[in-house]
Amino acid sequence: MSIERRVGLVEDLFNKLEQESAQFEKSSGISCVAGCGKCCTNPEIEASPLEFLPWAFHLFLNGKAEKTHTLLNKTQTSTCFIYKPLSIINQGRCSSYKYRGLICRLFGFAANTDKYGNLRLATCKIIKEGQTDNYNSVAEAITKGLYVPVFTEYYMRLNQIDFHLGNIIIPVNKALKMALEEVLQYYAYRPFPDLEKKCG
Repeated sequence: MSIERRVGLVEDLFNKLEQESAQFEKSSGISCVAGCGKCCTNPEIEASPLEFLPWAFHLFLNGKAEKTHTLLNKTQTSTCFIYKPLSIINQGRCSSYKYRGLICRLFGFAANTDKYGNLRLATCKIIKEGQTDNYNSVAEAITKGLYVPVFTEYYMRLNQIDFHLGNIIIPVNKALKMALEEVLQYYAYRPFPDLEKKCG
């Protein structure tokens, strides 16, 4: 399957999640604190290269893939490469929010299944402690059937697009690097994508 086709399918999945997350945020009343980037600074974030394929493809189309790959190779930190901190502690933003990964889209607004098969909202300490009443009522509502996106379901859908790239779960910066390599290698001996055809 071509890079363009895979990128389109990943973006379709992200659009579906965007709608479901917006609905869940509206019905739950839970939201991220404005400007908070604490979860992005977690050095143990892992992701698959496939969820960053749209990001890598976007950089390739804009002539920035090789330069970004070089910068990633020089990066020593385990904090996400595309997270841009501000001077205030735990404040920052994603420098490529439109192309953020699946893990970034799910965390805070999706659930994991516990060992008993029950859904548990996967969110941060800041939301749990800062929006306690809301968090508790939403957690209870989920047990009674309130719809919430589920991590495993979305990763299974992602895997169906590209089983190999979707099943590699590695530190986020390695996932970013591998996504870039996938795009660069694909077009190494192929013509540049036909943008008019892509947009038509």
